[in-house]
Amino acid sequence: MFIDIPSDLEAALIDLPLPVWKLDGPFLMKTTVERYRTELAAASPQFEKTVATLRHELTGESGGYAVLRLGNLVKALGVNDERFLRLATGFAAAVATPFSPFPRWPLWKDIGVKVDKDPGKSSGIGYNAFHMDLVNATLPPDFTTLLCIRPDPLGGGPSILSDAHAAVARLSEDTRALLAESGYRYGTFFDLFGVGEEYKPFPVLEGSEPGEGFVRFTAKMLQRSPIGHAHADAAKELAAELVRGQLSFMLQAGDYLIVNQHRYLHGREALHNGQETVPVADRRLLLQMFLRARAAVEP
Repeated sequence: MFIDIPSDLEAALIDLPLPVWKLDGPFLMKTTVERYRTELAAASPQFEKTVATLRHELTGESGGYAVLRLGNLVKALGVNDERFLRLATGFAAAVATPFSPFPRWPLWKDIGVKVDKDPGKSSGIGYNAFHMDLVNATLPPDFTTLLCIRPDPLGGGPSILSDAHAAVARLSEDTRALLAESGYRYGTFFDLFGVGEEYKPFPVLEGSEPGEGFVRFTAKMLQRSPIGHAHADAAKELAAELVRGQLSFMLQAGDYLIVNQHRYLHGREALHNGQETVPVADRRLLLQMFLRARAAVEP
């Protein structure tokens, strides 16, 4: 679902000087969240209406993701203007609490393009297969968000999404039973904030009923983790169903993708050939930020 910003809201936001944000540990400070919400709501009545639409698309019965189109704000303010990033943060904070699980990185993490990186990584140039972020944490982020600063100038790298629970529903009972067993491992776990503890091994399916809980899946674990044959075959079946049901679209400058990790998995098609000919400053650039459902961080 793509959500356009009403023109009168855009006009009100262009000159809105939101304050610098402050953090409380890994989380955006509650006073910052409240001030952003107050000032954005006061700027235009369209803000609350837009946020209501955004929340519905993310958490409604048939929802799970949304793309907020902030392109006109980028054109007006410029991608390097801190005011633009504060506005994007303000929209996110109206949905859930922004936080950074990585102490060594700021609230927004750069995802650029590195031609010498593992192609399957988020900053690589190849196919980034379906996954959820922080899959091996007991408390993964509830939402993962990606703000497009620059698309691939060569025209590659569409974002891909898939309804994880719909994919699971198409599997056999035997396959789902294997996915519900704690037979899966992936990655390392260290120096992290706000995401619980390491979960190892973990089940792909953790809800007691279909459609409940996270679908803890990353296609990378099939190549990089010790998984038994039966569990690996079950995960491969799920991977195929995710691809079968995938959505694909190209993010443009200012598009802000927010994904409910309880429902959808995400990834990216390969970037276009010839990335080594593109100056680093002109390559595709996304900024990533995570959100925690507010009830999980409020006392």
